[in-house]
Amino acid sequence: MVELDALDSTVTKVFEGYVVRKDLAQKFRGNYPVPTYVAEFLIGKYCATIDEDEIKEGLAIVQRQLKEKIVRAGENELFKARAREQSTIKIIDLLTARLDTRTDTFLATVPTLLLNDVYIPAELVYENERMLTGGFYAEIEISYGASAASTKPTESKSSHPFSIINLRPIQLSKRDVLSDLARGRKEMSTKEWKEFLIRSVGMEPSSLSPRGQDVLFLRMIPFVEKGYNCIELGPRGTGKSYLFQQISPYSHLVSGGKATVAKMFVNNSNGQRGLVCQYDVVCFDEVSGISFDQKDGVNIMKGYMESGEFSRGKESIRAEGGIVMLGNFDVDVEHQQRIGHLFGPLPPEIRDDTAFMDRIHSYIPGWDYPKIHPDMMTGHYGLVSDFLSECWRQLRNDSRIHQITDRITFGDALSGRDRRATLKTIDGLLKLLYPSSELPISDEDLEWAARIALECRRRVKEQQKRIGSAEFRNTMFSYRIGVDGIEQYVSTPELHNENTIGQDPLPPGQVWAIGPGEQNEGNGLYKIEVTATHGSSIKLINVKAPAGLRESMRAAEQVLYTQSKGLLGDHDPKSNEFSVQIRAMSPVSGASSLSVPILLSICSAALKKSLKGGFVIVGNTSVGGTMEPIYAALDMAELAAEKGANAILLPVSSRKQMNEMSDELAARLTIIYYTDPRDALLKVLGE
Repeated sequence: MVELDALDSTVTKVFEGYVVRKDLAQKFRGNYPVPTYVAEFLIGKYCATIDEDEIKEGLAIVQRQLKEKIVRAGENELFKARAREQSTIKIIDLLTARLDTRTDTFLATVPTLLLNDVYIPAELVYENERMLTGGFYAEIEISYGASAASTKPTESKSSHPFSIINLRPIQLSKRDVLSDLARGRKEMSTKEWKEFLIRSVGMEPSSLSPRGQDVLFLRMIPFVEKGYNCIELGPRGTGKSYLFQQISPYSHLVSGGKATVAKMFVNNSNGQRGLVCQYDVVCFDEVSGISFDQKDGVNIMKGYMESGEFSRGKESIRAEGGIVMLGNFDVDVEHQQRIGHLFGPLPPEIRDDTAFMDRIHSYIPGWDYPKIHPDMMTGHYGLVSDFLSECWRQLRNDSRIHQITDRITFGDALSGRDRRATLKTIDGLLKLLYPSSELPISDEDLEWAARIALECRRRVKEQQKRIGSAEFRNTMFSYRIGVDGIEQYVSTPELHNENTIGQDPLPPGQVWAIGPGEQNEGNGLYKIEVTATHGSSIKLINVKAPAGLRESMRAAEQVLYTQSKGLLGDHDPKSNEFSVQIRAMSPVSGASSLSVPILLSICSAALKKSLKGGFVIVGNTSVGGTMEPIYAALDMAELAAEKGANAILLPVSSRKQMNEMSDELAARLTIIYYTDPRDALLKVLGE
């Protein structure tokens, strides 16, 4: 048994009666053909305690209930015989129903008994309409014989020997649960709450990296956000469908195969509403094999994903179910990007449809989640699944957007759809962290949600850009927290290589530079990072810095102080302490003749403004501010292009060297010349 920790002690006090040891449900997993939340429903009734003796007694009751009420393979005739002998039996099963127009009665299907013509009263059907679509798990009381006969005059006494006389859905009966959840949240820190939510879905937080935890939270969003559309593709065995199949009765999993418009949206013959009307989440598993039975099926789904409504003749029907698509890569994500784009595993009819992609609110990086191993499952306390799923369902009617609209602004690269998608993701993440609107949202948590949301939406935009649509070319997503906040750019990690130059602007104080090494080492690529804090000095934090680098630092510092008015305007450079670090990103490590890029990096940090993305800066000055000649400028340009730059900033004195530039290099790299440090700053400073 896992030793209980401080978090267990906290949650068993603040959520008394609503928590259960998550390893208890795992004891029954695989032994009975039902989802985890069915076992947890019973465990929550009999084992919601920390007393070991009471837990053992409760488990014995749960074991007996499952043994008596779950029909195993090959036992269907045995249970039917018991119904004949005892008049009634009680079982737990997935219940679905249909209208038999011939007799004008409802007939239920009980799959474990291999029965598809069980009479069920109309009032039970209308009280639980989900049985008319995908169905739900319930405790069912079935009678046999005369009591099971229909009262309809069109039916004979023996037409339907089995009848459902009572049922109880496997879900929480109490509806006012959100206040209990919010009350418990107030007693916990954000870190504790995140770990508790992860445990509540059966995983142990310590087994997941921060990126893995973020993926798990993204998977939760469709349960708390209405009409949320997302896609997750990644390696096999990472538990992509686990949350949608095992945790909540309000989600429905559609396995690979043909999806009918009637089942998904509306049946035109009888007006029966489809899955998106009956469930909070409709999840397509193995999406590569999904196809619609009608040619306009994809168009209907595109329209629904955009507006939340679809048409049946002249009638417009609204629904709130979100669309989730799950699938696998046959190769790793890097190779997938080399051979195509990240929507490649989708069915052919939507694989290259940029309009369909634009309806996706987030692309979840499934490759950041590890393959599921038994050691990753938690043995600690978590919320009972039916309580958790009911809270999530009620959170769908809430919003946190009004709490953050005046606290965060987005960059110009985001279109209207991008902003809506990003805000939906942020709203979902914040509702997971803050189940009550009365709880104040910290800037740290807002920034966490914003970065995840922008990254997942940008991943969609990058694939549209890769397909070749010019309208999606600007993917430099950014945000700013607060009125005086610094604009921060968000990238997608799978497109970013630490040793190559990305097209996104770096944070303020960071620049790419190329300079010669020492003793004929050749040219090297460097990343200069400057942080500004309170103080009045400039210091180089590199240990054992070479002489050429120390000389570049002295020149940059002197030019900054003597030309501060032209470089920084009203900003006083002596009001900050600048810490400078130079990192060699190639084998050459001498790092000499870098005074201009160091100076521009300090200016960027002082002004709190990013320099333009995709630029490499080259140049050196004397202590007096005179521009020094650059040798091998053409070699530097070739290195810049090799490392992914789209522009290089060079002193104008190197212009003649660039006359020998090849046509291929000229097509790949933009050359921008400058006359002095101020001219260089103006040309590379972001808008």
